[in-house]
Amino acid sequence: MYESDDREPAESLATADLLTERGSAAERKAARDCDPYDGASAFPESLEPDASETPRAAMVRVGVTVALVVGPFLGLVLAAWMAWGRNFTYTDLGLAVGLYVVTGLGITLGFHRGATHGSFRPKPPLKLALLVSGSLAFQGCLVDWVATHRRHHAFTDRPGDPHSPYRYGTGAWAQIRGLAFAHSGWLFRNDPTPPERYAPDVLADPMMVRVSGYFPALCVVSFLLPAVVGFAVSGSLHGALTAFIWAGLARVALLQHVTWSVNSLCHMVGERPYATRRFDRATDLWPLAVLSFGESWHNGHHSDPSCARHGRGRHQLDISASVIRGMERLGWMNNVRWPNADATARRATARTPEQ
Repeated sequence: MYESDDREPAESLATADLLTERGSAAERKAARDCDPYDGASAFPESLEPDASETPRAAMVRVGVTVALVVGPFLGLVLAAWMAWGRNFTYTDLGLAVGLYVVTGLGITLGFHRGATHGSFRPKPPLKLALLVSGSLAFQGCLVDWVATHRRHHAFTDRPGDPHSPYRYGTGAWAQIRGLAFAHSGWLFRNDPTPPERYAPDVLADPMMVRVSGYFPALCVVSFLLPAVVGFAVSGSLHGALTAFIWAGLARVALLQHVTWSVNSLCHMVGERPYATRRFDRATDLWPLAVLSFGESWHNGHHSDPSCARHGRGRHQLDISASVIRGMERLGWMNNVRWPNADATARRATARTPEQ
């Protein structure tokens, strides 16, 4: 989308929530009365995935997901073991940190605040660079990422949310199951989000569609590049291998789990200073602020999704917002949607008992 808009793109897909948030008192009451979800029960079984998938197709889908999720994680474990024996070089660490920053900002700026929420409008070269960087993060193609995230905002923590930790209810065991589901369990479900409904603007953008189509090739580049650089610097296959493990597998796994922790932990643990939509339990979780580049100020984000800055407090470090500010000053992007002080103050005092 990449254009600032007064109305969150995904909100038009959840009429009852729009009425709850913006309608008259009578409209808000009517929306609540017709909503069967009570905020505590498990999501209805009718929302389970379509069972029409063949067993063979299901096996292939699950196998690919296991490889994408477990493979990088094993690399992270191996890197931890190697660190114990100091089996790494400064080249490995430099590549890992550098690629983590580049791909992490690709996700936060390119995929999330830019393509999904239209928080700013970048110049075409910057737009392409951000989208390619996000694709190197190994978190799915752009079209699917945007569609899934908009669906999450349309139905946050209620039936229809693709990765809510409240899917199984609010009891102790249900919360444990829900936390695992919201973190990575949802990836194994046959529950596709139709981009025709949730991301038609992305499908209409030739650059975005092209970058999405190159996603498999960019995944190969994401792992191959560290190995090539490691070999070029060290002149040995051992150097290529350690760079592949540290700056390839481990770097991808760490960023994956930081992103997934925003989906899971940032809906269960932390503070909720700002009003959000009904049943939305997004939280601000400071320990993840640096590693997530400001994405863990999740309550601030859900209170005003299309705002370019997620951290609203004086001491809420938001690296992504700082980068956006710098790029805006350089003239690389415009139409940046910054927080409105009066609106933020209203949201801070408008929380309801349901939240």
